[in-house]
Amino acid sequence: MAVESGIKGLSGNALKIIAAITMLIDHIGVILFPGVEALRIIGRISFPIFAYMIAEGCHYTKNKLRYFLSVFLLGAACQAVYSFYGGGKLLGILITFSVAIIVVYTMQYMKSVLLTQAPPIIKALSVILFVMTVFGVYLLNEELLIDYGFFGCMAPAFASAFKIPRELQTKSNAAAPDRLFTAERLLNVLMLGICLSFLIFTMSEIQAFALLALPLLLLYSGKRGKVKMKYFFYVFYPLHLAALEGIAIILKH
Repeated sequence: MAVESGIKGLSGNALKIIAAITMLIDHIGVILFPGVEALRIIGRISFPIFAYMIAEGCHYTKNKLRYFLSVFLLGAACQAVYSFYGGGKLLGILITFSVAIIVVYTMQYMKSVLLTQAPPIIKALSVILFVMTVFGVYLLNEELLIDYGFFGCMAPAFASAFKIPRELQTKSNAAAPDRLFTAERLLNVLMLGICLSFLIFTMSEIQAFALLALPLLLLYSGKRGKVKMKYFFYVFYPLHLAALEGIAIILKH
């Protein structure tokens, strides 16, 4: 993931590790210590970071279908196991992000059409497609219980609202990435903050602590990190849940 030189900050890997640790703390609170609210407060930091990185993944992936399927199939597998062992009707966070990826892809297509010399009818149809997708996500959340709800599904789209499609980035943009990237990052983090504000009003007040993730995202360097940790994060999610559930079963006996 190429980005400006001379600017240091948190890599994508570092942010994901922070998100994974805070998610672990949150789930320890949910599964093992449900009465300890401090654990849930710390856990609020994870969702905004993961939502922002999902937006980044949608932007930088070279294979959009594979990226979507990697998130969706893992989410479906986790959901199947959760349902088999008597879980509730809540669809997990990977399903939330799977829906979010579709929204971001549709928005990317709309922007790529609107920012080119496409015929007006094509531009109008791209806008209609995006609006219909957002409305479809709203209706889906009316019918199904999806983790973080409608605004959770929309968070990665908010977080990439001002991101220029890769195919439309010009040489002049690449020549002066410092100013472009900083402005883009500030605007996208601001948009994510607006989305989180809607979450606070539609869910519980504890979601307000999710805003603590925004300063961390402003420190994002735009770089992935030196070590490829892509599959670590795919494996960490189901394994840490299985481990915590196993510990809970042992403690009950």
